[in-house]
Amino acid sequence: METNLDAHPTPLRVGIVILDQFTLTAFAGFLDVLRLGGDYGGHSRQIHVKWVVMSMDGKDRRSSAGTLMTELHPLIEPENFDYIAICGGNSYIERSPSTPLLQWLQDAAAKQVSLLGICTGTFALAQAELIGSLPVCVHWNVVDEFSKRFPSARTSVDSLFIDAGKIITCAGSTAAIDLALHILKQHFGREKAQQVLRHMMLHNIRPARLPQAHFIANLDGIKDTRIHKAVHYIEQRIDDRLRVQDIASHIGMSVRQLERLFKQELNTSPTRFYQKMRVEYGKWWLMNTSDSITQIALNCGFADTSHFSREFKLHFKVNPQSIRQHATTHAGPSML
Repeated sequence: METNLDAHPTPLRVGIVILDQFTLTAFAGFLDVLRLGGDYGGHSRQIHVKWVVMSMDGKDRRSSAGTLMTELHPLIEPENFDYIAICGGNSYIERSPSTPLLQWLQDAAAKQVSLLGICTGTFALAQAELIGSLPVCVHWNVVDEFSKRFPSARTSVDSLFIDAGKIITCAGSTAAIDLALHILKQHFGREKAQQVLRHMMLHNIRPARLPQAHFIANLDGIKDTRIHKAVHYIEQRIDDRLRVQDIASHIGMSVRQLERLFKQELNTSPTRFYQKMRVEYGKWWLMNTSDSITQIALNCGFADTSHFSREFKLHFKVNPQSIRQHATTHAGPSML
């Protein structure tokens, strides 16, 4: 085993830049795939894969969970890497990012280094004017903000990650694991990715085309900010048992005013809109998991399977069993 390790060709080189308030899951998941792929037996030696964790100035960075990441390197010349991953988080709301960082990213692109947008790290790539009209994947929770700020980008929430050549972007969270596995598979083959999967106790690498569990209403053409605020409130709390009074209170109006507003702008009631979001949530569970319909009904906040089935058929004109059967019949093969 040691002889095989020593004889391995030039390793894959990855630079990771963490931004302020970076997301722990995305960063740690991405890095742990590299760590497990870099050696055998979980020994964590940088043999097959080498990595450096950096911040713009080499100073500590605090995650969105409040934990502090220390012993970071300042930015290294980008030509030292095959890939550079930008790990973002809650700092995406800042509209004036570090100019030196953007210049460094532009230099990396000019030197043909592949760039990875991890979680909201894609905002930094767009701010560096490296996205253009390329397709990019962002988390459903920030898609409105991204599309508003970078309207020329072809933004998608219907994938876990998108490989557009020299720019690869992912939704963040656990999708960063899938992206890292995708890179290992590209460079080392299926066996290397399988090695990591076994150590991480995962069954397979999820395909890039797997849609995110997002349930975002299309509000194109709706200018009333109160509707946007109400819908966003519902989207963020789809797992809760919301009352119309809760939504109205959040918007600062009476229930009657809210119902009138929904009827005027969306031609439905807040209750029907909420139910629609919940059955769409159920459809995603049916098409992307093997959970029982009973469990899915409970996950979506319905009292029982019968209630879920009635609402589902009312909205989709077919019953949940038909959707499950169709999903099973047309399931695509694993990337591994």
